[in-house]
Amino acid sequence: MSSWNFGIVGAGLIADFHARAIGDIPGARVVGFCDNGSGRAEILAKKYQAVVFNDYRDLISSHDINIIAVATPSGFHLEPTVFAASQAKHVICEKPLEVTLERIDKMIEAHERSGTYLGGIFPYRYNASFEVLKKAVDQGRFGTISFAGVHVPWWRNDQYYQDSWHGTWKLDGGGALMNQSIHMIDYLLALMGPVRDVQGYTDHLGHPEIEAEDTGVAILRFENHALGLIYGTTASFPGQFRRLQITGTNGTVVQEEDSFKMWDFREEREEDEMIRQQFSGIHGGGGVSDPGAIPYENHTENIKDFLHAIENNQPFSIDGREARKAVELILRIYGR
Repeated sequence: MSSWNFGIVGAGLIADFHARAIGDIPGARVVGFCDNGSGRAEILAKKYQAVVFNDYRDLISSHDINIIAVATPSGFHLEPTVFAASQAKHVICEKPLEVTLERIDKMIEAHERSGTYLGGIFPYRYNASFEVLKKAVDQGRFGTISFAGVHVPWWRNDQYYQDSWHGTWKLDGGGALMNQSIHMIDYLLALMGPVRDVQGYTDHLGHPEIEAEDTGVAILRFENHALGLIYGTTASFPGQFRRLQITGTNGTVVQEEDSFKMWDFREEREEDEMIRQQFSGIHGGGGVSDPGAIPYENHTENIKDFLHAIENNQPFSIDGREARKAVELILRIYGR
């Protein structure tokens, strides 16, 4: 593995996640942080023995840094990402890639012009359960899939939104769908493919003071003709596990967090009982009510896979165009 010196743009909760994740990758380390003047970069720099930069342009152009992690509020992903491309530096960017498709496309175009990599963060794809389920879908084990849906019934208290960029259109790009549920929306799209038609409803029912939604529901028709459902909220006290269901003429799977509560196919295979046993207990659950409780280990695998793609000059599975898909669908639900 090459030696990777990361600069992290941003110094909030997710920047700490990135720093911990990078610290678990051989050959990778965090060299610098910058913030918007909040002083949090100095705290993280002391924690990780790194340097503080007062401006993201100084951090990105530093000769000591050869790769950038963008962990700012979502509506400020464009500027450092495009500047990094101008400095010929790869970028791994936290979800959502940005808050509008126009801004996302500028990011993608900048890195395609410079020949650098732009990757997204969707750590749920790095659960072992995802690979097992994706294989079952790709092998056609469900027969004709009639329905696929995700539920993200989470809780955030009023303090989460108070004096914050969360729940704003400008910096969050939305609410419960764009910030919290986007992980499971990406997960659903990665399994089921594109959506042909969508009809959505959103409202701020539990947190009426925020601009965007704290609750959203969408009905889908996939291009493969299956019907689907998305439900996401931050107004479901005390917070419940995320859930996915796929069902068809030959099988049904119900997944709760990283466990399979149901794994049942018309044609039983030798590995099915082993899968049921391996994924029988609830693993995960962080984030249902406390964003700080989300585990960072899958961030490590996400970033490691990004570095592997760069080092081997291979496509990255969650490149800019792939990471764009979940945002595009959410914006269709919003009607924006």
